[in-house]
Amino acid sequence: MPMSPFAPKTALDRLMLPVDVPTVAEAERLVKQTEGKIGVYKIGMELQFAGGLEFARDLARDGKKIFLDVKLHDIDNTIEKAVRNVAKMGMTFMTLHGYPKTMRAAVKGLREEGNPDLCLLGVTVLTSMDEQDLIDAGYRGPVADVVEARARDARAAGMGGIVCAATESTKMRRILGDELVIVTPGIRPAGSAAGDQRRVMTPKDAIEAGSDYLVVGRPISQAGDPGAAADAVVAEIEDALKDMSPAA
Repeated sequence: MPMSPFAPKTALDRLMLPVDVPTVAEAERLVKQTEGKIGVYKIGMELQFAGGLEFARDLARDGKKIFLDVKLHDIDNTIEKAVRNVAKMGMTFMTLHGYPKTMRAAVKGLREEGNPDLCLLGVTVLTSMDEQDLIDAGYRGPVADVVEARARDARAAGMGGIVCAATESTKMRRILGDELVIVTPGIRPAGSAAGDQRRVMTPKDAIEAGSDYLVVGRPISQAGDPGAAADAVVAEIEDALKDMSPAA
């Protein structure tokens, strides 16, 4: 299978920081505290509705890689047009819910825009959800089966990657090979609280399981020194990569 054009090149590239703060001023402060220590800044819904979209554009213009976490899901025409607009913003990653029609429409919109630099990510099952949550939502079968089905749908649709829990990365890597990147939220360094995440893993374990990109939020953003906390995560990623190298 071909290597994904969105595959990370360094340990630093692999670290994604959610800028989950209520104001642009706080976002600017967090970015300044972690300047040069983060591979990708993730802009989620909380900040998007407080001026975060323009902030994301500004960061992209400054040369930073931006992950616009919008988790789109709508009728085909709306998805196609929304993706075309996001591609014009200079974003590096964006998310959609992993429904087949939604993903196919997104890929069509991106191809029509002619921008190969935006990686479309299909969200499989949110890492805050467990088996009972899926049952309550009307899904049948265990989480792992739903994740696998959506990963296969993402590959068939031509997406750039998927979002899944790190605990599912090993199986997803066997299914997807290196063709799609695997982004995993719910990453918690040893000793960190799980918070509202259900399916969590440490950075080292996640890399060894097959994750490409690690989303690490509160352990960095709420640390006394966010920059130092980011350095520690990157060091753990580097250690994992060394352990996995043939020469190790």
